[in-house]
Amino acid sequence: MDVVRLRRQLRPFLFRMGPVALCITSVLLISLMSVLYLSQLGQAVETNNQLQEIRTTQSQLTRQNQDLLEQLAHERSPAYIDSEARKRGLQPADPGTIQVVTVRGLETVPAQP
Repeated sequence: MDVVRLRRQLRPFLFRMGPVALCITSVLLISLMSVLYLSQLGQAVETNNQLQEIRTTQSQLTRQNQDLLEQLAHERSPAYIDSEARKRGLQPADPGTIQVVTVRGLETVPAQP
């Protein structure tokens, strides 16, 4: 008799549940795990979408930066500067007509790099 009582005490709680209660508990646990899984999956999908948007923005900014660098290189070229100056009515100076003014006692200022 004591052995039977000892066995009943050692058996886990789940074995003492009836089949209906065990089935309901299993369904509830599976439902809870599926809700947690879907929540994690939703967060992963949202993070993936954000990452794709960031990569798209990065590629657009890289292209825009490249275009601006090309435009800057073009506008710094001597040919472009010469053509823009001529459009505004400027002409190259004749070296024979340039007048140089010399100021005595003037200290030279070193150029800033």
